[in-house]
Amino acid sequence: MDGLFGRERRALGPGAVHIPDWLDLPGQRRLADACRAWVRDGPGLRTVTLPGGGVMSVRSVCLGWHWLPYRYSRTRDDQDGGPVPPVPSWLADLGRAALAATGHPDAQAYRPDVAVVNFYDGDARMGLHQDREERSPAPVVSLSVGRACLFRLGSAGHRGRPWTDVELYSGDLVVFGGASRLAFHGVPRLLDDPGPPGTGLRSGRLNVTLRESGLDGP
Repeated sequence: MDGLFGRERRALGPGAVHIPDWLDLPGQRRLADACRAWVRDGPGLRTVTLPGGGVMSVRSVCLGWHWLPYRYSRTRDDQDGGPVPPVPSWLADLGRAALAATGHPDAQAYRPDVAVVNFYDGDARMGLHQDREERSPAPVVSLSVGRACLFRLGSAGHRGRPWTDVELYSGDLVVFGGASRLAFHGVPRLLDDPGPPGTGLRSGRLNVTLRESGLDGP
């Protein structure tokens, strides 16, 4: 864990907050079990190929809207073409609770209709990028389960320094909105900490991000 004096809530930037150990172990287990069911009930985890031909090292599954570089679809266009299952109400409730924990004034009005679940294992990482396919300015809620990682948050203007780095452990919450809503962010590497026993994950890291798309239509 971070440092001799433990880990405390931390502002990562304007509108960006890290709350360690926010999700308790039963909550982590419920999230991991749900992710396993979403993978099992559909065409499975997918690997995303970027327009330039690069292949993302994380694997993912989506709810509500299917993320493709760099747009959303109601169908799994790069898999079986089937419809995308909705974000379940309990997960949307969890997103509102997470936002409320940061003191956000509009937490109860939050209506996340996108969940992107990324699974990291081996040497998986996530390059610095912006979440900018959404039309809504509502914050992004990010939950971690399993193996620890280094999370990096930059600015909205460019990918370069200065960056804020923070170690994320199982159960940690990160919310970024306001001036940090379009900040470049990523995961340079996984850490050695495998996470606590009892999450339901044998290995790897799950990251669930909730978003309001602001999109209309089927």
